Amino acid sequence: MKVLFIVQGEGRGHLTQAITMEDLLRRNGHEVVEVLVGKSNSRHLPGFFNRSIQAPVKRFLSPNFLPTPANKRVSLSRSVAYNMIKLPTYLQSMHYIHRRIEESGAELVINFYELLTGLTYLLFRPSVPQISIGHQYLFLHQDFEFPEKSGVNLWLLRFFTRLTCIGANEKLALSFRAMDDDEEAHIRVVPPLLRKEVLSCESAKGDYLHGYMVNSGFGENIRKWHSDHPEVPLHFFWDKQDEDEVCQVDDTLSFHQLDDLKFLRYMSGCKAYATTAGFESVCEAMYLGKPLLMVPVHVEQDCNAYDAARTGAGIVADAFDLENLLEFSENYQPDISFRYWVHSCDWRILRNIEIGLSLAHYPAPAFPYSYSNMPDMAL
Repeated sequence: MKVLFIVQGEGRGHLTQAITMEDLLRRNGHEVVEVLVGKSNSRHLPGFFNRSIQAPVKRFLSPNFLPTPANKRVSLSRSVAYNMIKLPTYLQSMHYIHRRIEESGAELVINFYELLTGLTYLLFRPSVPQISIGHQYLFLHQDFEFPEKSGVNLWLLRFFTRLTCIGANEKLALSFRAMDDDEEAHIRVVPPLLRKEVLSCESAKGDYLHGYMVNSGFGENIRKWHSDHPEVPLHFFWDKQDEDEVCQVDDTLSFHQLDDLKFLRYMSGCKAYATTAGFESVCEAMYLGKPLLMVPVHVEQDCNAYDAARTGAGIVADAFDLENLLEFSENYQPDISFRYWVHSCDWRILRNIEIGLSLAHYPAPAFPYSYSNMPDMAL
């Protein structure tokens, strides 16, 4: 089967999910013919993605969220105004996406939460079936529990999520835990798509704190905390294009440009992990047994952080208060059942792709699994 990926390029989560999905499909005899990645002027495509993905990668301009002037939380008003101005450009992108779907020879489109995919299926009605995948589709599940946040923001989040999956035969919702499928909404709950490098990683408890900031404005918070606690080693990753590969402030504080293998190496050896609550890196920390501090920068990450905290994975804060993280780490116990859930990912993903294709009245491929006797690994 020939598959085309369309990937939202914001952050690193959807990119690493696409890498993992390509590896999964190739190992089971399928071909990813092309990868289309949304880009914006405020983000660049990390080098690890081009090094890891095997299929040809093509870019198109796509909507993105803009941070506040302090470069911390997302500014909804700035984002809406900016993207409204760019509407003619996005229409051209949708024409391009439609052309690549029809000309690539793909028999299936897998959409990694890219808004323009849903709008392309709304306006142009491509003939190729689509499956959408992302943890955000859990927000459409009837049993998902939301944090106490603005009702308007939660409504907008769900509305945006619905737009991304217009035309999808199935929605695969990546989740921290097993849940029943939502049959009415065509939502299949599946484990996180963690890369093989994460699954084969050996975790050790070091003496330093590890971190990741989507928006580099949080760097000042880190510097301030560090000035009061210079004895605690800190290694933080960011996406700040005007800095060197490593910005070494002093002997115990370093900021690193995003490099996935380097990031994972620091993750596996850290004492605890602080993050802006992106789903992918939260899952990686949970799998490696690392206590978490989550500092959400928009409503989607508010939901991620709340959901992860309910499992006991970490604590939630408005700023990078690393002292609370150190305190939480003293009594932290990893959730072993999460690893079993992750290990069931391959057969669950493949089974649900097959379901999605059958719902599209499309001849389903023969996957090398027998589901009738497959054990349920979600303990």
